[in-house]
Formats: sequence, C-alpha cells, structure tokens
Amino acid sequence: MDWKTFQALLSGVNKYSTAFGRIWLSVVFVFRVMVYVVAAERVWGDEQKDFDCNTKQPGCANVCYDHFFPISHIRLWALQLIFVTCPSLLVVMHVKYREDRERKYRQKHGTDAKLYDNTGKKHGGLWWTYLLSLFAKTGIEVAFLYILHHIYNSFDLPRLVKCQVTPCPNVVDCYIGRPMEKKVFTYFMVGASAICIVLSICEILYLISKRISRCAKKMKSHREHSMSLYHSQYRDQDSNCTLPMHELNHKPEYNAKPKAELHPVSYKPSVGMRASAPNLSFA
Repeated sequence: MDWKTFQALLSGVNKYSTAFGRIWLSVVFVFRVMVYVVAAERVWGDEQKDFDCNTKQPGCANVCYDHFFPISHIRLWALQLIFVTCPSLLVVMHVKYREDRERKYRQKHGTDAKLYDNTGKKHGGLWWTYLLSLFAKTGIEVAFLYILHHIYNSFDLPRLVKCQVTPCPNVVDCYIGRPMEKKVFTYFMVGASAICIVLSICEILYLISKRISRCAKKMKSHREHSMSLYHSQYRDQDSNCTLPMHELNHKPEYNAKPKAELHPVSYKPSVGMRASAPNLSFA
C-alpha cells in the first residue's frame, strides 16, 4: 500500500479541521501509520512461519493458525486506517463541490460575485458533513476495537495455544512467535485508537457547543433589536406624548424670562363726563 499517496490525500483535510481535528490527524499519521509502516509490518511479516505445532500431521499447523488467527492483526489495522480516514475525504469532496459551484456562479454573474463568503468555512451543509464524518470515524474506531477484542480475547496473545481441530489427530500444542513483542504493539495500536476516539468525541462536543453558543447570541441580539424597535415606536396614547419612552427622562431645560415691569396708569376724569342715575320711575 502506498502510504505517501494516502498521506497526500488527507493533507488537505488539515486546513478545514478544528484544533481537535489537527491533533487527531497528527496522532493517526505519527502514532499509527508510521508505527504500522516502520515496525508493525516487520513484526508480523513472518507470523505464520513462527507458528510452530508439535505435530507433523499435514495441514494441522495451517488449520490451527487459521483457527486462532482468522484475520491478521496487520491486515485488520490496515483496513481500520483506510476506513477511519475515508469520512475525512467527504469533507474535502464537499469543499471541492462548493468551489466548483462558486466558479460556475462567477462565470455566470461576474468575477466579483460571490456565492459563499468562504468555501472552506464550516457553515450550512459543510458543518453537517463535518459532524457526520466525526460520528462515522468514531463508530468505525469502536467497531474495529470490538472486532479485535472479540477475535483475540481481550487483545491477549499467549505463548501457547492448544488446538483440537480436524485434521489434527489429537490436542496439539502450538507456539506463537514473539508473543510479548506482538502484545506490546497490539496494546500500543489499541491505545492510539482509543485516543483518536476521545479526540473525535471532544471535537463533536466542541462543534455542537459552538453552534449552540452562536445560535444563542443570534437570538439574544435579535431580541434586543426587536425590543429597541418596540420602545422607539411606542407612544403614550393617553397623553398624546410623541417622545420615545427612552427619551422621557431627558426633560428639556426651561429658562424663565424676566417679566416686563408694569407702570401704574393714572385715570383722570374729563370735564365733559358726568354720572347719570338710572331711571327707576314707573309709567
């Protein structure tokens, strides 16, 4: 398998990932792919040759090996690495789809037109694609850990196994080559897989909490904007007050102007004026 090509395909995922996603990708390549390529393949390279049984019965050793090792550790881990990184490629494909739509939109409406603010920003459908990829990666990791646990009895590799299957004539003792070294690598790979599961769960919680926080801020700002519009348009109908409610506390200053001085007016009766009594006689 060409792991360099595999790494080049996943290198584009880094720029679309969160901090947890970048750590997850580093753990996958440093502690899983590198260990797999450099050491694990060599440890399990001669696995069947080092599986010795105390019998010369033709086919007995092969049947016993197939009974205790239905699938090799090294091939199971290769499948696990391929399947667990495939969901990350969905994010890259979604971004490429957005870039293609953006290119077609600009060709139709001009070079300054924009369909997306940022094609790699996790909003809308891309956010859901990224979240579903995290759930898929976590489910695949858990599934492969369960398979490994179920097949190899709690990841244990004993030195001696007893085989009693056809065509073995009786109970045959078979010895596994370098069991301690293989057990160490098995626990190491299981631990790295568990760390990846924890990182994926942390990233899921981070994305969901960030989305909830963003929605809460939008709702709060929308509520504050609606209340400000309501208060600015409210008028007191009883007093016919046209001032907004938030301006009622700011009363205009009243400057009293000094009253003009009033001079007394003197009235002098004229000479031609005389008082006449009312006529109270009856005809």
